[in-house]
Amino acid sequence: MSGMNASEVLLDGLSRIKDGVHGVLDGIDEERLGLTVAPGANTIAWLIWHLTRVQDAQIADVAGFDQVWTRDGWYESFALPFGKEATGYGQSPEETRRVVAEPDQLLGYYDATHDASVAYLATLDDADLDRIVDDRWDPPVTLGVRLVSIVDDDAKHLGQAAYLRGLHL
Repeated sequence: MSGMNASEVLLDGLSRIKDGVHGVLDGIDEERLGLTVAPGANTIAWLIWHLTRVQDAQIADVAGFDQVWTRDGWYESFALPFGKEATGYGQSPEETRRVVAEPDQLLGYYDATHDASVAYLATLDDADLDRIVDDRWDPPVTLGVRLVSIVDDDAKHLGQAAYLRGLHL
């Protein structure tokens, strides 16, 4: 009997994020995607868009391929009032409210990003996870640390979106 390797653990983590994203978006309408619980609070639309953008941008960076966002036309499809490089980091409450999308659009972009992420992770073995991908930190960031960070960040934002969904606003 063999155990899971590190890439399989990461793939399992990403599959749980996918299940959660589908659960949050299942049967939701565009109006509920844009509701907030307090002034300056994030919306479900922004949270799902942001977690997808972060995964897309960071996986593309470490994998050395183009982001799904620009490669597959999602940037043009969403037509958000931000540059192509925007991922949501540092956005003001006013900017976060500008993320307006249909549930199918968010789901399509998420699924395409998930598929690209899974395809990349399937190419890795445990030794790959020790590769330094960012030497601006002390200690430098390895691929394994970056991938865990992506799953962690996605899980936090997904939890926020699921909470908002559960409030039945």
